[in-house]
Amino acid sequence: MRRKNKRQVFENVEVVDAGAKGKTIGKAPDGRVIFLTNTVPGDVVDVQTTKKRKAYFEGIATAFHSYSDKRVEPHCEHFGVCGGCKWQDMGYEHQLFYKQQEIENNLKRIGHLELPETTPILGSEKQYFYRNKMEFSFSDSRWMTLDEIKSDEEITDRDALGFHIPGMWDKILDIKKCHLQQDPSNAIRLDTRDFAIKNGLTFFNPRHQHGELRSLMIRTASTGELMVMIQFHDDNKVNRELILNHLKETFPEITSLLYVINQKQNDTIYDQEIICFAGRNHIFEEMEGLKFKINAKSFYQTNSAQAYELYKLTREFADLKGNELVYDLYTGTGTIAQFVSKKAKKVVGIESVPEAIEDAKANAERNKIDNVDFFVGDMRNVFNENFIQTHGTPDVIITDPPRVGMHKDVVQQILNIAPEKVVYVSCNSATQARDLELMKHAYQVIKVQPVDMFPQTHHVENIVLLKKL
Repeated sequence: MRRKNKRQVFENVEVVDAGAKGKTIGKAPDGRVIFLTNTVPGDVVDVQTTKKRKAYFEGIATAFHSYSDKRVEPHCEHFGVCGGCKWQDMGYEHQLFYKQQEIENNLKRIGHLELPETTPILGSEKQYFYRNKMEFSFSDSRWMTLDEIKSDEEITDRDALGFHIPGMWDKILDIKKCHLQQDPSNAIRLDTRDFAIKNGLTFFNPRHQHGELRSLMIRTASTGELMVMIQFHDDNKVNRELILNHLKETFPEITSLLYVINQKQNDTIYDQEIICFAGRNHIFEEMEGLKFKINAKSFYQTNSAQAYELYKLTREFADLKGNELVYDLYTGTGTIAQFVSKKAKKVVGIESVPEAIEDAKANAERNKIDNVDFFVGDMRNVFNENFIQTHGTPDVIITDPPRVGMHKDVVQQILNIAPEKVVYVSCNSATQARDLELMKHAYQVIKVQPVDMFPQTHHVENIVLLKKL
């Protein structure tokens, strides 16, 4: 029989650091690390443990003896319940410090790399309302507060449109105001919720898989264009057209009004047909005069302004002279490839998502860029010797993989090719460090540049420039 973890209480624990995944760190009396979820470095707290492992504890602060001078008042009324912006109670300059520290620690401890002096992290000019894409979930059984649960009053308004409670796949927090996406995002979400309730549209129940309204996606662009997509579960044409027509009339600024009928167990849309109800089936993002077509399935960096800074730094690290062949691995919709193309002889982009490559080709044609080629396929299969022989040996490789990093076969192929420079863009410095350790016998780290794309969260991007030894 499995023995239950016995919860312990530790008093007067000083929170000394911030660690991975946004958790903060204290020390137990026996020296073991305690990972905490509701503190800021500098707090002194009593801790109740929630998990006990051989090398560490996890816990929550139950009482505060003193508060850190790094604390600030959170902007959002939902802070502490919604899991979206866990660092809102920490001053932005301190957020940047801990993000940079994590990157340096990962590169040194995981990658065992010798680093040059790291360039100070590039903070985001906008610390709120910076996201260009938000997805909200409908639920007919919203998350209730402790006061509501304890109340003797009957709770009748159970419909919600908002975010999943962390760790609870079937509980949705009804959001009054979100500070992540600029207007009219909040207005559209609140109006959609209120109109649906007033007109008897049913909200989704994930346990029993019924209800009309499943999710709402809102995308904004620096061009001022606006995409709204509702995901329906139950196929009720009358109610579907009722709410879509209402949005069309109430928010004429919507450029692209879409819907999808998804009756699968999960709400991913990549295998679903997206139907355009009004306007275009896409919007446009613009950067340095380049236009990028964004559809409902497109990947695009969620902080447009900071993405521009990230791409400029990537181009600067590549330091192209105009005669280089560049490979852009995990090219997505080809934004980096097109962004660096005017400085290169030719750019070859590879991506596993067919729709993304279709967009990349269309964007290149629209932007009148004729020195880029895009290819679709799984990276470890496509990026092989035959591909290199056909398309040429690159002088520079730019790679921007997903959070899991590069497959070891892809890393080995880069080593086999041995380009003069590799620019590695990463949203996960731990997997970046793992990959770079495999390359350190052949490449030297020349520059490291963290870029904060996601204020109020622990997430951070990092760019590393490698030169062949």
